[in-house]
Amino acid sequence: MTRRQIREAIFKLLFSGEFHEDCDVKEQAKILLEEEGVLEKASEEDKEYIFSKYEDIRAHLDEIDETLNEKVDKWKTTRMPKVDLAILRLAVYEIKFEEDIPEGVSINEAVELAKLYGSDKSSSFVNGALSKVIS
Repeated sequence: MTRRQIREAIFKLLFSGEFHEDCDVKEQAKILLEEEGVLEKASEEDKEYIFSKYEDIRAHLDEIDETLNEKVDKWKTTRMPKVDLAILRLAVYEIKFEEDIPEGVSINEAVELAKLYGSDKSSSFVNGALSKVIS
């Protein structure tokens, strides 16, 4: 799998997690990825990476959400559209905790996910929010 496909799978898990209680999240994640055919394409290494990053992002959600709530004017994470929030959480995680991923790459990939899965305004919202996070 490419890094983009892996990032997209992690985004889908984060989005799905918004609708399931913590105890169901891991099982729902596996079901989601199986239905999407992601697990068929993924090597064992890719699967481990996807689930590891997903779990790490979930472990840092309070810190990620705090960053978003501080930096993004007039928007709290509780009010953000769930698609945009999942994309932002993934990107903020990469910016704050993944030193090997340049900020520009994280922002560009987030904007591309927003274009693909979000509303007409999602890509500009995600781009603006992440610009504030890195400033």
